[in-house]
Amino acid sequence: MTTSPNDPVHAGGSASLRAALPAFALDVVLAVALSFSVMMLGVFAWSAWRGIQLAQRGGDLDVQQMQAQLGTPPVLFLIVLTLVSTGGAALVLYFWRRRATPVERSASWAATRRFRTWGLVTLAGVTTFLLSTLMTGLGRALGLDLTPSNLTLIEAGFARYPVFLALFAVVLAPLYEELLFRRVLFGRLWEAGWPLLGLLLSSVVFALVHEMPGLNGKPVASTLFLLAVYAAMGAVFAAVYRATGTLWAPIGAHILNNALALAVLQVYGGAQA
Repeated sequence: MTTSPNDPVHAGGSASLRAALPAFALDVVLAVALSFSVMMLGVFAWSAWRGIQLAQRGGDLDVQQMQAQLGTPPVLFLIVLTLVSTGGAALVLYFWRRRATPVERSASWAATRRFRTWGLVTLAGVTTFLLSTLMTGLGRALGLDLTPSNLTLIEAGFARYPVFLALFAVVLAPLYEELLFRRVLFGRLWEAGWPLLGLLLSSVVFALVHEMPGLNGKPVASTLFLLAVYAAMGAVFAAVYRATGTLWAPIGAHILNNALALAVLQVYGGAQA
């Protein structure tokens, strides 16, 4: 995971864009399919378990009554399911499609020992936090609904499981998101000699995963604004990855951004997380 693809300018050749784009698209499709499948299986398993519990209580329940009493999965279950589904997809794609070579791992560890790397990590983490905060403030001044779709889950989780939620939001989510979006997706096009295209496409996918148009219950203008915020964050993380040559750099920047966002959320009751 502490890896960076060799820059093709220095590596003496790379895969063509014609080959890289279908591979990139396949990575996206596989990530979505794996994550969605695990999520649906988890929800189905929980519903079946709840159904068995209700059946054991006895009584005659029709379908509507059964659905009403099933309720919704508890917040801790949803957070763990998100971790397993998305994190699992990231790990599968990394080991199956974009596993690092020994040379990449060695170069990555060398980069972590440079003071410049951690200076860029700090700069990128603070920049993404300030950028998202300023853009959110601007959007709200324009009358847009810019409440992130994951905010309700984060608030509910923090209220009941503050330590686990903090660990999930600040550490675990950045780890698997950077592995998927920067190492697997951005890294594929970077290795093929198209880092700017990789930055653009991986940032768009990163944004769409956080805010799904038509499914987040927000107006088009609000959704587009949120997508722009997340895409900008993804672009900064990709840029710091390429600038440092180690995946630990965007992971560190992402952790810092989320830690600042979570701290502001607890102090002021609203932030981009």
